[in-house]
Amino acid sequence: QVQLVESGGGLVQAGGSLRLSCAASGRTLSSYGMGWFRQAPGAKRAFVARISWSGGSTYYADSVKGRFTISRDNAKNTVYLQMNSLKPEDTAVYFCAAARRPWAPTTNGPQDFGSWGQGTQVTVSS
Repeated sequence: QVQLVESGGGLVQAGGSLRLSCAASGRTLSSYGMGWFRQAPGAKRAFVARISWSGGSTYYADSVKGRFTISRDNAKNTVYLQMNSLKPEDTAVYFCAAARRPWAPTTNGPQDFGSWGQGTQVTVSS
């Protein structure tokens, strides 16, 4: 099973930017769709963005569209989430996840993802 480790979280003022990274070990990610989810205190884990295994297709939650960008560098076995124009409501723990099966399409649902990182905290102050 792949191990995923997120990094890049932190405290930022509203309007600022952060770039999250998700590094994988134990398996190459190049054939897996990848996703980012977030969970705020007291809330369910919510979809943020996902990218196809080829990198050719990306999908975003309406709340982050136009502000966040998901990308992947298969040579580095890493997936990124560039977050711009951050808002206090973006405050959450952010998780990356890998699809359950190679070359399998995914939806925005967490049930399509079988490997998860431990999460990284993002806090946006107003």
